[in-house]
Amino acid sequence: MLAYVFWHVPRPGSVAREYESAHGAFHGALRAAGVRSLHGLQVFRLDSIPWLGGQAGYEDWHLLEDSAALDVLDRAAVSEARRESHDRIAALAGSGTAGLYGLRLGRAIAPAMAYWLSKPDGMSYAAFEASLKPLVDTGCTLWGRRMTLGPTPEFCLHAPAECELPYPALALSLSPVSSPSP
Repeated sequence: MLAYVFWHVPRPGSVAREYESAHGAFHGALRAAGVRSLHGLQVFRLDSIPWLGGQAGYEDWHLLEDSAALDVLDRAAVSEARRESHDRIAALAGSGTAGLYGLRLGRAIAPAMAYWLSKPDGMSYAAFEASLKPLVDTGCTLWGRRMTLGPTPEFCLHAPAECELPYPALALSLSPVSSPSP
């Protein structure tokens, strides 16, 4: 499973309620499209997005079957049927950035926390993953950045609640804006 993650902030002067309404309408239209390779969509509000200058904004997780699903999602997002809702939210959006992440350990969850971290220098990937397995066994999920596509540290550990990691990590509290979709 892959995740296309998009971080975005409203354009200065945008009203949060209007932005979230337009954003929700676009995602509702995308869900209604029945894109078979889209296995879930979660949207979170963040008080601060470090890779967007610390601005408050949103983090969208599009859970995809595989890399071919990126093309399907892209076409579905801007197709004629969704163009109006896409253009409405795009007009309200300020800056944004995105990344591609692969599921490394566990299963996708509706997280309350995201811990962004790097593998310690000199440690093998197998040893790194083994060291995080106890957290995965308690309900966490480990995602890894793919092909250096994204602004974040290499790994993200999604957790259902605050937890202690064996390595330094940037902890972000996630406030759900929309409920997870199947």
